[in-house]
Amino acid sequence: MNRIDRISAILIQLQSRRIVKACDIADRFNISLRTVYRDVKTLEEAGIPIIGEAGVGYSIMDGYRLPPIMFTREEAIAFLTAEKFMEKMTDESTTAQHKSAMYKIRAILKTAEKDMLENMDNSIEVLKSRTQRRINNNDHIQTILNAIAHKKVLCMEYKAGYTQEQTKRNVEPVGIFYLDSYWHLIAYCHMRTDYRDFRCDRIDSLTETDQTFSGKHPTLKAYIAQTAHEKKLETIVIKVETDMARYLNEQKYYHGFVSERELKDYTEMTFLAMSVEGFARWFMMFGDKAEIVSPQHLKDMIGKLGEAIVQRNSKYDKVI
Repeated sequence: MNRIDRISAILIQLQSRRIVKACDIADRFNISLRTVYRDVKTLEEAGIPIIGEAGVGYSIMDGYRLPPIMFTREEAIAFLTAEKFMEKMTDESTTAQHKSAMYKIRAILKTAEKDMLENMDNSIEVLKSRTQRRINNNDHIQTILNAIAHKKVLCMEYKAGYTQEQTKRNVEPVGIFYLDSYWHLIAYCHMRTDYRDFRCDRIDSLTETDQTFSGKHPTLKAYIAQTAHEKKLETIVIKVETDMARYLNEQKYYHGFVSERELKDYTEMTFLAMSVEGFARWFMMFGDKAEIVSPQHLKDMIGKLGEAIVQRNSKYDKVI
């Protein structure tokens, strides 16, 4: 990227947030802090009212606006690709909001870019796999995001996965994430007085209350990292005969399935399991069609479980 393009990109970055740190600019463009200071000075000399505060960052004076920004062809295609994902991976309300934003983006594109997007529309598609779940269409995602933005307590009726028990509870939303075909809400639950992971498709009803919360919650990223550390998730790798692997599509997600790759005669699967023993007992259901790659102590555990089964059942043979 030449210097003129970089300075233009820095200006766009300054417009995108209230405060931008110099180190963030340096990291984005892989330049030194001295270069950042020089580029910002160039913008100031061009008449851009930039406010810089040591130890805080840069901001553009409130009320200053530039003409609409033109997108490159590559950026326009990226928006179109994102739109395809939004249609399949989010609820109806979020999809509608994104479509509305796309109309505005298309409105400022040049005629050539508009024509290109129309031609590209039939060349990009996102397909659901056989295990992909249909997104819950109760419009929970937008309600949750609005509550996060305005620090509003949510009231919801939730049905637990294992017990099927339905409870009504108030929660303080922290964030949402998408994993294994489901959207999840991380929130502080008033009823449990602790943080909980709620699957959005199990939320029967969700309303925003008038109550606000002022407590400082961890970021979603920090919460997920801390939870993984506390639960001490175990990485497990197995190889399953291809004919058997297809029958594990539903079950594997309950045991921490992460990824898989096709080998010659096997499918190699990777898991992050909370319970090695629980995984071992599940593995024994199809163990004659599979083998454990790692860890070794899982192999040892399965060996002991197998011996225990043989010993327990052999004593009944003696009695008969």
